[in-house]
Amino acid sequence: MEDVMRSQLVLIIAAAAALAGGSAVADPVSVEVLAKPQEQMKFEFADGSKHFVLAARREGVAEGSGVFAGATITEIGWHDVNPPLWGDPQGYFQVTAENGDVAVLRWWVKAVFTKGEGGLALSNNGVWQLVSGTGQFADKRGVGTLVIKPRGGPTLFILEGEVGDKA
Repeated sequence: MEDVMRSQLVLIIAAAAALAGGSAVADPVSVEVLAKPQEQMKFEFADGSKHFVLAARREGVAEGSGVFAGATITEIGWHDVNPPLWGDPQGYFQVTAENGDVAVLRWWVKAVFTKGEGGLALSNNGVWQLVSGTGQFADKRGVGTLVIKPRGGPTLFILEGEVGDKA
């Protein structure tokens, strides 16, 4: 697990350096998306653990600032979780701007469970990376942080970071 986290840290540093070293200034992104389930499939393991995998497609509108604000966000996620031990969610966001341009973001999260008031507390923190796009996103790259806050229905996704021109 340390190797995965180290690889993600290297990716973030490299992407941030690439954005900072470009001729154009990267634009900040700060959005929240309350995404409602459209399709979900949950697989539970019959081994006595609480281990499950959730395949999810959720949708919502990004509220906040930056190039993703106002866009429709579709999450395509694979949430591999074994409470109270660990979680390893990952997936993609398809960001569709109001004009129809599309950005594809890849994301990874580490879920950490700790003792909280009244039960387990969950921290879902990770990173996102802009990997491809059309229109205004075609020649862009971006990277940032991602926080996931499950709510027993719609899930809150918080994305912060930067988007700039390809090097």
